[in-house]
Formats: sequence, structure tokens, C-alpha cells
Amino acid sequence: MEPSGSSGITRVGLLTATSLVIANMVGTGVFTSLGFQVGEIPSVFPLLLLWLTGGVIALCGALSYGELGAALPRSGGEYHLLSTIYHPVVGFMSGWVSATLGFGAPTALAAIAMGKYTAAVFPEINETHLAGGIVVVLTALHSYSIRAGSMFQISSTTLKVLLILIFVAAAFFIPDPQGISLVPGKDDLNLITSPGFAVALIYVSYAYTGWNAAVYIAGEVRDPAKTLPRALFTGTLLVLVLYVGLNYVFLFSVPMTELAGVVEVGFLSATRIFGPSGGALMSMVISLLLVSTVSAMVFVGPRISMTIGEDMPLFALLGRKSANGIPVNALLLQMLVTLLFIYTSTFEQVLIYASFMLTLFTSLTVFGVFVLRWKNPELDRPYKTWGYPYTPLIYVLLSFWIMIYVFKDKTMESLIGLGIGAAGLIFYLINALWFPRHHQK
Repeated sequence: MEPSGSSGITRVGLLTATSLVIANMVGTGVFTSLGFQVGEIPSVFPLLLLWLTGGVIALCGALSYGELGAALPRSGGEYHLLSTIYHPVVGFMSGWVSATLGFGAPTALAAIAMGKYTAAVFPEINETHLAGGIVVVLTALHSYSIRAGSMFQISSTTLKVLLILIFVAAAFFIPDPQGISLVPGKDDLNLITSPGFAVALIYVSYAYTGWNAAVYIAGEVRDPAKTLPRALFTGTLLVLVLYVGLNYVFLFSVPMTELAGVVEVGFLSATRIFGPSGGALMSMVISLLLVSTVSAMVFVGPRISMTIGEDMPLFALLGRKSANGIPVNALLLQMLVTLLFIYTSTFEQVLIYASFMLTLFTSLTVFGVFVLRWKNPELDRPYKTWGYPYTPLIYVLLSFWIMIYVFKDKTMESLIGLGIGAAGLIFYLINALWFPRHHQK
């Protein structure tokens, strides 16, 4: 981190940007998703293939976003990119979804999971109030200083990765491992081609959500043309390795019958690996790891609302920054949205709302690599997508395949997510009518 020019505002470097990608990804999903998957897919090979497939999808997305972020380096994520590539109305709807579901909901999920893991050790603690409290504390921290927030993010993410590696290594010393095989079984092909596999991918996709985190703070990154692609790719690749390793350990240490339907799969695995006392300690460690995830989302998410506020007079209050360059009002808005989810929704409902809409808008953004090359071939592109056109095409096709099955299986939750997205269109039209001179053409 260092001041940029004469403004004295701290800029985010490669280490912080990469740690934000890792911290946004490694959180609720990997420690909670497997319990929802084993019921539909009771076989080791397809389950691990799920996580590998999700990682490949995320890598294809990260490679594509690297080109867009380097060519159009401004904070705001999909809001900025889709506004530039397609039309401001598409960008605003994605920004609205990101500001409500995209970060408010996952932040709530990470905080809820942290509360559950803590309550597994200390049942007397009110897990809901604990989840809400940590969101308030971290919002205060990131409202105070970018430097302090960055230092906390780097240290907590480094600790997170080290502890996960220790967790994975320790699993291979347990006395009674599960007799699992990585060789495909005779029914595995049917499981892989079933609707259940596609639906399970939505949980995996949620766990990988955050691979695009660095793009949301592009305007605050030092040398974004180089830093953004590196941060996106390095962070995503590291998380893919961690995720496949962690899920192998969960299956290696705990019978599938005990995992089915359980949120705290990490706690069950830790108890098998370290014993009851060690399991309780590891549960607290996982709880602390989730604090890093909440912190990363509190850091990144408000930059979307901030950018919307800079562009649209109706939301001008959100675009205001403190003397340190921090969008405090946007931070407070995300805190309120997160607290609303924590106190009103169930874990699985929030996950489906968020995942369906995020997959829709990230797919449109990745497809934007094709659109922008066609519309503006002369645009300076410091980085070009590796494997183009196959990498963005793989991402788009697999993402829409997932969404089709999720809509069929979770129709009501998908419609609610679409309804929240449509609400953004109403606010866009209100801004256009009230402030026609400022409306983006």
C-alpha cells in the first residue's frame, strides 16, 4: 500500500487485491455446501468433480474479467462494466443486485455460518446476535481507514490459508479414515449427467463467488492493468486447490450419512481429525476464518454503491467519501442490508437468491468480452483473455446450464431473485425522470 500522487489516498497493491479475492471466496460455501450435495450425489468422484468443475468455471471467469478490468479500470464491478459494454440500465440492475444480494446476502451468510460454528462450541451464545455484531464491528473498522482495513485483510487471509493447509495435512493422520476411492464408480456417469449435479453446482458456484472481487475496487488499485489480472488468476487458482483438498478431507474423515443436510461440515470433520476438544478448537478457528470473509465483503461491496452514487443523482449520498477516500455511507447501507438478511431469512433461501442472480450478471459480463471486442476493437487492452474464445465461452455455457436447472428446481427462490433485480429497473427509471439532465444516454 502507498499514497497515490499528491492526493495522499492509499492505493491497494497486488498482495491486498489477491487476499481480497481469496478471502471473498474462502468462506461460507466450502465449509457448508457439502452437506447439501451428498444427498443428491452420494459418490466421491462426482462430488470432487463438482468442486473441480466449479473451479474451472471460476478460472475461466477470472481470465475474462482480467481483460475487462485492465481495459476499463474503474471501481464498481459489473455495474461499471455492463454499463460500458451494453447500456447503463443493464449496469444499474446488476449494481442493484450486487449492492443488495451480491454482497449483502453473502456477507450475511458468512456471518450466520460464523455464528453457527461458534454456537457449536458455546451453545449459550446467541448466534444471530453474534453474526450481526461482527458485521457492525467490521463496518466500523473499514469506515475508519483503508490502510488499517488492508492490513487486517492481508493478515487474516494469510492466517486463513495456513490453517486450511494444516487442517488438510492433519486429516491424513486420523486412525479411522473413510474407505473412499477416487476411481469413478459404475453409476457415477448417471450422477454427473443428472439434474442433481447441475443443482449442486449452484452451491459450488456460490462457494467460488468472489473470484471477481478485485474488479470492484479497480479504481483504488495501484497499476490496475497489471495488478487486476494477476490478482484474479492467482487468487482463484489457489482457492481451487484449497477447495478440492478440503472437500476430499471432509469425505475422507466423515461418513456421508453423517454429512447429509448438515451446515457445519467443518466441525464434524474437525472432531474426527482432532477429537472432541480439538474439534471444538477447530470450530472456533473456522469461525475466525469466516471473520476474514465478512471483512473482505464489507471492504469490497460498498464500492458498487459508491460508483452508482457518483453516476446517479438519486443515490448521490452513497457516492460521498470521507477525508480518507472511504465511502462511509455506502458501507452503512450494506451493513443495514446485511443485518436485514441475518435477522429475516434462512441460510438456504439467502444462498439461492444470491447465487442465481449473481450467476446471471457475471455471465453477461463474461460474454461482454466478445461484445466489447466487436464494438470497440481499437480499445487498449493491456491484458487479453488467455484461451480466448474458449475460456469465456466455457464460462457462459456452463453458467447458463446451471441456471436452467436451478430455475426448474428452485423456481420460487429464482423468481424472488429476479424480482429483486427488476426492482432495480424501477429505481433507474425514477432517476431518469427526476434528473433527466444527468441521465446517462
